[in-house]
Amino acid sequence: MSERIIITKAPLKEGWGQEFWIAAAFDEKRMTQIQAEAVSKSSILGNIYIAKVENIAQNIQAAFVDIAKGVSCFLPLEEAKNAVFTKKNGKKDLCIGDELLVEVTREKQKNKPASVSANLNFSGKYLILTTGNHLLGISKKLHATERERLQALLKDQITDTFGIVVRTAAKDASDEEILKELEMLTKQCHACLQGAMHRTAFTRLREAPPFYLQFLKNRNLTEVQKITTDIPSVHEVLLQHLQDTKEAEKLHLYTDTQVSLFALYSLTHELERALHRQVWLPSGAYLVIDPTEALTVIDVNSGKNIKKKAREELVFSVNVEAAHEIARQLILRNISGICIIDFIDMKEKEHREELMHILRMDLKKDKVPATLVDITRLGLVELTRKKVQKSLKEQLQGDVSDEK
Repeated sequence: MSERIIITKAPLKEGWGQEFWIAAAFDEKRMTQIQAEAVSKSSILGNIYIAKVENIAQNIQAAFVDIAKGVSCFLPLEEAKNAVFTKKNGKKDLCIGDELLVEVTREKQKNKPASVSANLNFSGKYLILTTGNHLLGISKKLHATERERLQALLKDQITDTFGIVVRTAAKDASDEEILKELEMLTKQCHACLQGAMHRTAFTRLREAPPFYLQFLKNRNLTEVQKITTDIPSVHEVLLQHLQDTKEAEKLHLYTDTQVSLFALYSLTHELERALHRQVWLPSGAYLVIDPTEALTVIDVNSGKNIKKKAREELVFSVNVEAAHEIARQLILRNISGICIIDFIDMKEKEHREELMHILRMDLKKDKVPATLVDITRLGLVELTRKKVQKSLKEQLQGDVSDEK
């Protein structure tokens, strides 16, 4: 399925409080994903810092480290393996006062601090170099013959410094392109690690690429039909990123002064729909999405669906329709953490099993890890989605903790 991607700026709107950069993806029918970042405040997600260990909580197997004065982050001890230290205070794996390199892996959310890892990642279009795992990993979405080719090409490139993860996009890249990118990423990695040895705690060693560039990196660009922006500076960054690739010709600078790109794609309407509590389905049924402090609850209602079918068949068809839309809404709204779904009750065991299979297959398409857990004895479906970025609502409207 081909996608269209737009990158633009949202005009100041009451209720949002500030201007936002917007990156959005559309399929043939509708918007599939959107991400917003305040113009005045860039995300720290993906940044690499020299952090200082302030406290170690063995009872929760985690440490609290500062990446700046007064900016504390959560470091699971599991994520501290193979850490690169610039200052070591004791013989234990991790000691208070140690200084080490960390990468921000999850933004601050509500009353929870940002999370970091000592596993540093250097990402390109085809490869990711990782300091925490010195192995070769290849995307399972690649065909067996492609996996064999890439295994043979890269198996001798692993070092004591980093491992390599091959992305799905590598299937359309030549050996020369992949090795050229590997050389570039290797230089970046070594420059970061070596430069850190001469810097002090709280130094930001590497700033993550602009969020819109990461938005592109997380997609298979061979399936993208067109990339459009109306911001010349963004166009230049994207042009440099896509140079010498087949995807460069897909990039377009929108210059119409009569109708903005934001208005052309009706993004005000799309954003309002993506924040609305109720989501109507084509059949007349609807979802009610209620985020709470602890979890997100999604209720499925038959609504105006009055098709002349036997009840069990009608309920099953509504639930299937809802499952597809729920998987879409998780991505669109960037809902993460625990989700509880109250589907309409079904009597047939076969229908329940088929519904779980459909939802599980849809969740596999998500770039953010999502796991379908089970159906409870009360008939509620449990799933979890990894917390990486703030939800769309928090991106646009902020949360209480941001104001403290």
